[in-house]
Amino acid sequence: MSEIRYAYCDGLLGKMLLVADDRGLRSMNFPGSKRAERTQTEWREDSAGFAEAIRQLRAYFAGELTDFDLPLALEGTEFQLRVWQSLRGIPYGETISYGQLATRLGNPKASRAVGLANGSNPIPIIVPCHRVIGSNGSLVGYGGGLENKKALLALESRQRSLISTP
Repeated sequence: MSEIRYAYCDGLLGKMLLVADDRGLRSMNFPGSKRAERTQTEWREDSAGFAEAIRQLRAYFAGELTDFDLPLALEGTEFQLRVWQSLRGIPYGETISYGQLATRLGNPKASRAVGLANGSNPIPIIVPCHRVIGSNGSLVGYGGGLENKKALLALESRQRSLISTP
């Protein structure tokens, strides 16, 4: 088993935990997320090893980066992996519904399953699950919280006025 490393990245949504192994980024967690991962004693902190991921995330939050180019180590079921790969094909600044995503995957009746897979995405933002919305255009279901989803969509649509400031 490869060594697990971690680092933190401060950004638009607070201090995020990044976790990787030798294959690539495994997960990214928002602060206060219901399913946020916690560091383990056997993990090694490695800020230098995450320099490129942090650089790209900061550029994204600054509105200067629209596509990430990082090695990812996604682990999930075959269906989850297909959904997550399809999420990466949603262009920056655009949204689609769960039903549209299910149709893209060849099963228009699988919108609920797509939603569950979307909610299990371990690398939000980079695998842009925030770009999937309800069929009526509503912001539904986001593991990082709906306020964060709203902030990410506002950032991508350049409507920074929608982003609440403390």
